[in-house]
Amino acid sequence: MLKTKIAVLAATGLMASCVGAENTTEASIRKNIEPRLGGAKIDSITATPYSGLYELRIGTDILYADKKGEFLFIGQVYDAKSSKNLTRARIDDLTKIKFSDLPLSLALKQVKGNGKRTIAVFEDPNCGYCKRLRQTTLKDIDDVTIYTFMYNILSEDSFTKSKNIWCAPNRVKAWDDWMIDNKLPPAAPANCDTPNQKIVDLGHKLKITGTPAIFFTDGTRIPGAVDLPALEEKLNSIK
Repeated sequence: MLKTKIAVLAATGLMASCVGAENTTEASIRKNIEPRLGGAKIDSITATPYSGLYELRIGTDILYADKKGEFLFIGQVYDAKSSKNLTRARIDDLTKIKFSDLPLSLALKQVKGNGKRTIAVFEDPNCGYCKRLRQTTLKDIDDVTIYTFMYNILSEDSFTKSKNIWCAPNRVKAWDDWMIDNKLPPAAPANCDTPNQKIVDLGHKLKITGTPAIFFTDGTRIPGAVDLPALEEKLNSIK
């Protein structure tokens, strides 16, 4: 019985020692690194299996530091054997969503071809990269259903344009007219309700910090505009 108690105490002491060491490492990293981040806070610190580095998660970004927080590493970590981008895979895992939870009734729905493949895109009507995405990739892609969330983060004018488009007789056409041909619909009636603020709140919840942002049915996302071959490759990779 006594031996059992000693074993339990020893195990408990060891555990306390490990937790204490980890807390000391985390505190050291925070103390030395956070002042260099321009006001940003580190959301989590996790030991990695590569070269003693620690993963620092800041929103949807990942940086790396040594155990003492004396060195900060900004960049991508690759597996040299498989060429797999370990940083990208980790970000994909951290930012995954449940696609079926998206409130698709708040989005513009456009079906192209058979519409069997599905994506959701968050775009600001004043975003140049969003317009480029519309004028090239999304204009040319086929056999896809596109749900567009008008995510107004660039200016107050974005809210006005989104309201005019949402309240137009044909929302999808009005959106394409503006994004592709720079042609806006007439001003919306004052009493026309829009989901603008709900979409802003949703975007913040999903940690979308820029537009465009493309979400896929497997829960992953691509932040930023992509060309048609890259989008096709991603869609074909989803089982």
